[in-house]
Amino acid sequence: MSTTIIVLVVLAIIALFVISLYNRLVRMNVGVDEAFAQIEVQLKRRSDLIPNLVETVKGYASHESATFEKVVAARAKATTASGVADVAAADGMLTQALRGLLAVAEAYPDLKASTNFLALQEELSTTENKVSFARQYYNDNVRSLNTAVKTIPTSLFAGLAKITARPFYEVEDPQSRQAPTVKF
Repeated sequence: MSTTIIVLVVLAIIALFVISLYNRLVRMNVGVDEAFAQIEVQLKRRSDLIPNLVETVKGYASHESATFEKVVAARAKATTASGVADVAAADGMLTQALRGLLAVAEAYPDLKASTNFLALQEELSTTENKVSFARQYYNDNVRSLNTAVKTIPTSLFAGLAKITARPFYEVEDPQSRQAPTVKF
């Protein structure tokens, strides 16, 4: 009788342990999904700012149509991208196009002094910071999930939970990898 009780208690403890690990993996997976959704929210916010920024710059630099077309094309690609790799690639392309647009703006002192342009530039800067934080949050969640999926004992239950390692959010930006040039 007491052996049966001990066996049942041990089985109950093992069952609770398995359930706990399974639930942990599911929570981590949901956390990664939520973190990616936050990236998309911030990218959408940035995308919504771009038409206003382009129109403001167009008013001062109407002959820079190639730059505007790059920004519009990059924005269109960014709004239709899906999946981590596609979103990250479109994000990088849009960031490059925005750099070009802001470089055009540097050549026009009246534009740089425009309160509308300054407000849009500040909003874009704030949004870029939010995008960066969202990327970091996503990658932190992915690291935690991937560690759990690849380490024992949770790796034993990852297949049962149908949870696999997830890709990190990486933006291919050749300019960010170059050392800055300092001139005196």
